[in-house]
Amino acid sequence: MKLPRGRLDKSRVVTDPRDTLADVLDRELTGYAVFESQETLLLDGEGRGVITFTDGVPVLAYHTGTDRGGPPALADLAIPGPYHVSLYTLDAADLESAHEAADLRVPPGMPAERLGGDPALADSTRRAAPDERLPAMGDGDAAAAEDGTTEQSAVEAFLDDAEKIEAIKQQARSEARERAQQWEF
Repeated sequence: MKLPRGRLDKSRVVTDPRDTLADVLDRELTGYAVFESQETLLLDGEGRGVITFTDGVPVLAYHTGTDRGGPPALADLAIPGPYHVSLYTLDAADLESAHEAADLRVPPGMPAERLGGDPALADSTRRAAPDERLPAMGDGDAAAAEDGTTEQSAVEAFLDDAEKIEAIKQQARSEARERAQQWEF
């Protein structure tokens, strides 16, 4: 995903992505957020999560380490914090071409549910979304409310990702070997 460089609006460490998502919605930010997890920062993990917004409502999600977009990118980002988050402001016109990538789109409430675990924030986000975004996106959130089903949680999505689980196991084994050598075991 290619985005023009925005104007840095805020950069900080947060323990919960919910705080950033609520702040973006409250300020009706148009631009994008870059999330770097502690794994990326401390353990030489790969990739960053990028979420774009129009008037505070999420539009796209992309993970640079896995090269996945849309809901799978949110699953890649749904790991324990803290996160270093940078918010960038852009004009809506600068996001138009990026927002045409249907495979990167996410339903408006999904980031709040999957990253923040906050159904109330997800509802607020859906209310702020333009009407055409909900049906056009096939928002699973709205469909779930209608048919009584629930969306897959971030934990379920993570557990269904065998490749990611295997990568974590390999990283843990490697770290255990390094510590054992350091401690002369």
